[in-house]
Amino acid sequence: MIKVIMPMRRREGMTIDEFREYYETKHRIIGEKYLTGYATKYVRRFTNPLPDRTGKIYDPDFDVLMEIWYPDMETFEKCAENLQKPEIKKEINDDEEQLFDLSLMRTYIVEEHESQI
Repeated sequence: MIKVIMPMRRREGMTIDEFREYYETKHRIIGEKYLTGYATKYVRRFTNPLPDRTGKIYDPDFDVLMEIWYPDMETFEKCAENLQKPEIKKEINDDEEQLFDLSLMRTYIVEEHESQI
């Protein structure tokens, strides 16, 4: 299994509620359209900051942690190739500009180590 994660922050001037609403009603649908047939799981984990040791709550470094799970590297690579098609790339990029602070977008393939507790 291959898992890709992207911690992302909302664009300047967008409230948390606006961000979540847009993501779940618009951007999610675009993701589902192009991930179907490749990914086995597509998850958005929206952050809700907790107070630090002094009780202060900070604005989060990112507002969502997006996860996409693929069955194997070959499927991930096929999906990545499909997402580079000009018309698909344009649709995704145009929508991302409405939602995210693009200067902070990062993508990672993660290696998980799970504890049995």
